[in-house]
Amino acid sequence: MARRAYSIPNLLTYGRILAVPVIVLCFFVEGRLQSSDFARWTALGLFVVASITDFLDGYLARIWKQTSNIGRMLDPIADKLLVASVLLLMAADGTIAGWTIWAAIIILCREILVSGLREYLAELKVSVPVTRIAKWKTTIQMFAIAFLLAGPAGDKVLPYTTEVGIGLLWIAALITMYTGYDYFRAGLKHIVDE
Repeated sequence: MARRAYSIPNLLTYGRILAVPVIVLCFFVEGRLQSSDFARWTALGLFVVASITDFLDGYLARIWKQTSNIGRMLDPIADKLLVASVLLLMAADGTIAGWTIWAAIIILCREILVSGLREYLAELKVSVPVTRIAKWKTTIQMFAIAFLLAGPAGDKVLPYTTEVGIGLLWIAALITMYTGYDYFRAGLKHIVDE
């Protein structure tokens, strides 16, 4: 069992969790530097690598038959830590502001609500599989966050980088609402009032 905890798929998940404080640190460095572009590009690079590990860890665990309980538990936690921390950073530094904060709130609330539903249903021994549209939501969300992480530094290279990120974030938020409803509809039939 201890060997499974240190399998390559699990190491990728641990790496994704460890990337979170480093990405946050980039934003503290950004505030202290005259030219903040380097910190943003570093944060973006770390985020992209972490996002790729999100795909790889599950894929490798399945094909190498290295699935584990710790991997099943930590994978969604790692995803939520990564997304939530970066969305909060983007709101704190003003990359997302005004009405766009609602897109971030929708995404964060859905993640918390679906996690709670999954935990409740797990106690009932009910599994709620990830749908194809939920995978698309995650992909769009990751692209949105990548564009937003590039933000003002990206705007210098590719005009409207931030605006593209905001547009993609709204698309992800709309799909998030649909998939959240979909999960609750699937889980509702298992919820019985005492």
